[in-house]
Amino acid sequence: MSSGSLPFYQKHHRHYDRGYRSTGVSSALSHYHEEKSSLSTSSTGLKASQYSGGALQESKLSPRPKRAKPTYLAVDKDNEIIGYVVPVFRGQREFHSGITDTEEERIKETAGYLARRNLFAAEEGISLMATSQSETMEVGRIEKKSRKVAMRESAEHITLNKKVKKLTSATQHTGIHYWVGKCNILSTLDPPSPPNLCLWPHLTVLWSGPNQNFDQSDFFHKKLNEDSLMHAPEFVIKPRSHTVWEKQNVKLHCTVSGWPEPRVTWYKNNVAIDLHTHTGKYKIESRYSVHSLEINRCDFDDTAQYRVSAMNAKGELSAYASVVVKSSIATTDRPKVKPGYKGEIDDSLPTPRAPSYDLSSGYGTRFEVHIVDKFAVSFGREGETMSLGCTVIVYPSIKRIQPEIQWYRDDADAEVEGAPAAPLDVECQDANKDYVIVTWKQPAVDGGSHVLGYFVDRCEVGTTHWSQCNDTPVKFARFPVTGLVEGRSYVFRVRAVNKSGISRPSRVSEPVAALDPADKARMRGHPSAPWTGQIIVTEEEPAEGVVPGKPSELAVTEATKNYVVLSWKPPGQRGHEGIMYYVEKCVAGTDSWQRVNTEIPVKSPRFALFDLAEGKSYCFRVRCCNSAGVGEPSEPTEATVVGDKLDIPSPPGRVLPTRNTDTSVVVSWEESKNAKELVGYYIEASIVGSGVWEPCNNKPVKCKRFVCHGLTTGQTYVLRVRAVNAAGLSEFSQESEAIVVKAAIGGGIPHASPAPPCEITVLECVRSSMVLGWKQPMFIGGADIIGYFVDYREVVDGVPGKWHEANIKAVSERAYRVNDLKENRLYQFQVRAANLAGVGIPSMPSNIFKCEEWTIAVPGPPYDLRISEVRKNSMVLLWNPPVYQGRSEVNGFYVDIKEVDADEDQWCGVNQKATDKKYMKIKDLKEGTSYVFRVRAQNRAGVGKPSNMTDPILAETRPGTKELVVDVDDDGVISLIFECSEMTPDSQFVWSKNYEEISDSSRLTMETKGGRSRAVFNDPSIEDLGIYSSVVTNTDGVSASYTLDEEELKRLLEVSHDHKFPTIPLKSELAVELLEKGRVRFWLQAEKMSANGKANYVFNDAMLSQGEKYKMNFDKNTGIVELFMEKLEDEDEGTFTFQLQDGKATNQSSLVLIGEVFRSLQKESEFQRQEWFRKQGPHFAEYLSWEVTPECNVANILKETTIIWYKDEREIMVDNKHDFKEGVCTLLISQISKKDAGVYEVILRDNRGKDKSLLNLTDQGFKDLMNDVFRVIAGSATELKIMSTEEGIRLYSFIAYYTEELRVGWFHKESKISFTDRVKSGVTGEQLWLQINEPTEKDKGKYAIEIFDGKTGVRKTVDLSGQAFDDAFAEFQRLKSVIYFFLDRARVIGGLPDVVTIQEGKSLNLTCNIWGDPVPEVTWLKNEREMVSDKNYLLKFESGKFASFTISSVSSVDSGKYSILVKNKYGTESGDFTVSVFTPDGEEEKAAHEAKPDKKKK
Repeated sequence: MSSGSLPFYQKHHRHYDRGYRSTGVSSALSHYHEEKSSLSTSSTGLKASQYSGGALQESKLSPRPKRAKPTYLAVDKDNEIIGYVVPVFRGQREFHSGITDTEEERIKETAGYLARRNLFAAEEGISLMATSQSETMEVGRIEKKSRKVAMRESAEHITLNKKVKKLTSATQHTGIHYWVGKCNILSTLDPPSPPNLCLWPHLTVLWSGPNQNFDQSDFFHKKLNEDSLMHAPEFVIKPRSHTVWEKQNVKLHCTVSGWPEPRVTWYKNNVAIDLHTHTGKYKIESRYSVHSLEINRCDFDDTAQYRVSAMNAKGELSAYASVVVKSSIATTDRPKVKPGYKGEIDDSLPTPRAPSYDLSSGYGTRFEVHIVDKFAVSFGREGETMSLGCTVIVYPSIKRIQPEIQWYRDDADAEVEGAPAAPLDVECQDANKDYVIVTWKQPAVDGGSHVLGYFVDRCEVGTTHWSQCNDTPVKFARFPVTGLVEGRSYVFRVRAVNKSGISRPSRVSEPVAALDPADKARMRGHPSAPWTGQIIVTEEEPAEGVVPGKPSELAVTEATKNYVVLSWKPPGQRGHEGIMYYVEKCVAGTDSWQRVNTEIPVKSPRFALFDLAEGKSYCFRVRCCNSAGVGEPSEPTEATVVGDKLDIPSPPGRVLPTRNTDTSVVVSWEESKNAKELVGYYIEASIVGSGVWEPCNNKPVKCKRFVCHGLTTGQTYVLRVRAVNAAGLSEFSQESEAIVVKAAIGGGIPHASPAPPCEITVLECVRSSMVLGWKQPMFIGGADIIGYFVDYREVVDGVPGKWHEANIKAVSERAYRVNDLKENRLYQFQVRAANLAGVGIPSMPSNIFKCEEWTIAVPGPPYDLRISEVRKNSMVLLWNPPVYQGRSEVNGFYVDIKEVDADEDQWCGVNQKATDKKYMKIKDLKEGTSYVFRVRAQNRAGVGKPSNMTDPILAETRPGTKELVVDVDDDGVISLIFECSEMTPDSQFVWSKNYEEISDSSRLTMETKGGRSRAVFNDPSIEDLGIYSSVVTNTDGVSASYTLDEEELKRLLEVSHDHKFPTIPLKSELAVELLEKGRVRFWLQAEKMSANGKANYVFNDAMLSQGEKYKMNFDKNTGIVELFMEKLEDEDEGTFTFQLQDGKATNQSSLVLIGEVFRSLQKESEFQRQEWFRKQGPHFAEYLSWEVTPECNVANILKETTIIWYKDEREIMVDNKHDFKEGVCTLLISQISKKDAGVYEVILRDNRGKDKSLLNLTDQGFKDLMNDVFRVIAGSATELKIMSTEEGIRLYSFIAYYTEELRVGWFHKESKISFTDRVKSGVTGEQLWLQINEPTEKDKGKYAIEIFDGKTGVRKTVDLSGQAFDDAFAEFQRLKSVIYFFLDRARVIGGLPDVVTIQEGKSLNLTCNIWGDPVPEVTWLKNEREMVSDKNYLLKFESGKFASFTISSVSSVDSGKYSILVKNKYGTESGDFTVSVFTPDGEEEKAAHEAKPDKKKK
């Protein structure tokens, strides 16, 4: 892009896309290669003693040879010490050799090891003891041994030393042979020339020579089977891969088992790690079969594949692990990593500039810079000199090189005239793998024109290249940055732009790492950095890829007109590999989805969408993807309109300035109403008449009070305030009143600081602390006291010690706990008060108090007694409860009073019953008399000692004293008003309820202007009952109170109602309803009407009057206004209006009746009119309907009224005569089935007329009826129960009624049961059952019966498992065994057919044989309902053996399913048969032909 095409805000600004860091960063980068090369060679000036080859020849355990002490001082040409040299090679190294692990051989003393050592006592092991030289001092290992072990080892050493002397002359090899068991291994000890500071360790070798007595060894070999003990190495725990940051340590662990104990070797890229070559780099340890390799200060060269090999006589085995070293910044520019969080860099301070000349390698290659004792917030008086200082430590210290210190201030002037100031407080939030939200605060200075927006720049930590993140300025002080590289760290800065140009860049943010938050959490608890998948080494076959599932909880977290931010949760199904995401969008209302990030999927579960059309609605969804494919999309979001959701705050309220000092003013203001996400406020000041506004604060302040410094003494200023949030800056508030800058206190007052407090007392005492209380000074110095300072000193043998400060920060209350005292010591205390003028002189030293824990049961004394509302015959006393509660909580207080001149025994109680309040109004005082008061607290144990008494108070009403009054204005607003004529510039009205300061403005709103303050009740209610008081500060106790009780509140509400409602309130608006005979009633009801109220009725702007068509009524007592019309005609379509007037109050309400609304009302009115005429004779009060059984209600019935039922135009003969009880006529259809479908009609008739009702029970009507029947049946089903029979286990449930159309399903373990001879279902009476014959373990589980209820189904379940199955199975086994002994259970022997087909009109007789002892009970059932003998059915049971069933004349209603049920104490059995009745051809037609004329005749 050419410069000519650049936007104006990107032209001629050297900060656009340029480096922002100090030149020290660039200088430090130039030394990167020097440092790297210097680390690979030994530093100059290092001195170390050389290794003496004779150490191995030493046969005695002698001390270490003396060496020359190395020095690490760096000197210049004049031999002056200029610093310390950091050695390149340093660290600790252990030497390992042989089959056994020497470190473990020396340390472990476990029982298993001792047993093994004793087992092979004939074959002495090998012990190598190595110590290492580390830097400048030797570290000896101290082993704690018992006396017996030490004596034994001493004897062994003497014996072995003799053997060493004999074998030394015979052994001339460079290697040493070690014999362990039957394995002969040659280990060559050929130490190379060690580098500086790495001395070959002192070595002691213990072994057994070849002349060992093998007789004993053979004895053990015979005793021990070698094959049963020896086994190849095996990795119990394999080393795992790590990803770490550069210059961190990493440690690989593994656990190896095997016998003989394996020898472990570590490899890097299949090259064995040599500890001699890389002295100090690696550290290898082996303890208790746990082996570790530690890599110190990792760099990029340590990224490799590491192998650990374990070998013994039975074989060799290897395991692999990978180490990846990551760099977040360049090596020479890395600041110190914050502890506990790896990857984020502490870059809060500028990097020091590099020296102007190269450093010799002898001085090291890196300087460590630390800033300690950082300066905190400092305060000072205007005109004084203030110093800010801190301590900087540079290591190593070089005399000729001094660090360059740079100081920064937030409010630097803009580089371009008219450009805004730099943004503030840039922070990073919600960081993830490739995404972060950058936030900042708007600058206080906009350069004279509105800020158009902001540019966000980013820079990868370790580089100096800044890149711009947004092409066009964003107006919100928040911006999502995407496209970050996972694992890298970034810093951000922000620039503001207006029409004049671009501001300076802000200070850079804290570095943030582009990492998954879960990885960050793991890094805080583990030493390694998050694994990124760059190198994966595994010995297992890779698992088959799994397509990830749907993301969940997709939501729009932020929406502006520039961008929309989405967030979601990863799916639960994702496989073992990482997942990425595709984001899709579509316009709301369409199904055309478009992928947003088509080229590169995002890694974070966050995404910001740009370039959306403002004002349009969009839906969004997300898909997951990995190597296995792209998953299904998530559920789409709700439609989101692109636009700013956060509004700019409203301007702050009234601004009130007050005097402070000669160059400052205190300004306070009312907060912005309904401001969301408020950041703070900016304050500006202007000299009256100049028109030039200057900012008073550089950063937003969140409080509603601010001290504006730097003003000119004697000048007159006005101030204004504006609010700020992420959406921008509000409009300015109204300008304050003009104020002259001069000191508020101290002018003309000799002593502006307060007088000393007095009467210091102890309120509580424990072992190491005491709580003190004191009285306020008599003279406060012209300004409110802002705090107190307490000093203490110890008194030893009557001699006071030195005073010590108890609190550094002033305490606002007149009580303070002094800590860190010594028990049973004596102390004195003094207190000083402070106000704006300064700290006053200390009080007189207190009495001597002993610091010992109070154990008394009663409470301590109350404290801080205060007097207010002093009048000639009353005053109010307030106090604070005691600090020391005693052995139980304080439950009341007593107030004592006496005249000042009265004796101590003249104290008398004000209250006879303890009060639970912390205040009391004391009445009936004598005018002109001075009184003192004291308070005592009580608990369950009794009354404690009294408090200090108050200062003398004269009972008088001072001239000009005003009381607090209540007022109700013309708008009905209730408020309390208090006026004061003694106000000072710093005086304030403090309102309290029940003598506790009101901080919640939801109930009261305070308005103060001059010497008048008003507390307005927002919504007066019973919650506002209480005592309201107001105190004026910086006066001589000006105060007053007002008691609002329930009766007073009721009175005020009545007065408020009279003032508040100039319009007549309505209880209900104008409405319409239909009355009997179709009459129409228009009505409304007013809240309250007086006797003078009147109403006017208007239709379509025409006044209506009382007449034949319109009937009017106005009840002034109830406020109901009515208009009646006999019926609605076509010309009545329009608007009806009622107008009310009561004195000056008026109101009206209208009702529009046009179009479909009017026609519907007119039709309903006419229908009601016709219904009234119909109901004058016999009629149906409720038309034919059904509720499982069809029925209808009738009304206006006479004795002569008849009712006739028809089905499909054929009269239904009803046996019982209708008695019309309760006006209900019912046709009962028992056991309804398909044959009952049809059209039912009922006719009601007498001499006055007739009425009829139809009910269509065909097709859908019959289906709806049956569904309702099914609903009743399903609802009546009982819970499934378990019953054992001699055949097996039966599950059953009872229902109220059963029909063949009812659908019933049985389930086992949520699967539908397929019925067999062993598992079958059936119905007996109202019992639905499932029979499981010969149950087995497979029959265990959860069973369910599902009964169709017309819609879905009702399910009843039972769990046939566990104890339930065991009990049922046991009962089945018992019954099964009983059946062999009780063969006389009730049974149906035979004689019943399965199906009987018989012609209508014939008689039917069936007989069956019954067996059972005792004689069974016989029950006949029809369609699962019990039958009884009557004239049509004859049921007999003769001789206890023969049961007969006879139907005298068979008809069609006799068709159905019949059953005989026999039962005795040993069992139950049933026999079933079906009866089918048919009519011969021609008979049906003849019957139908004869029925029609009968109907006409009737």
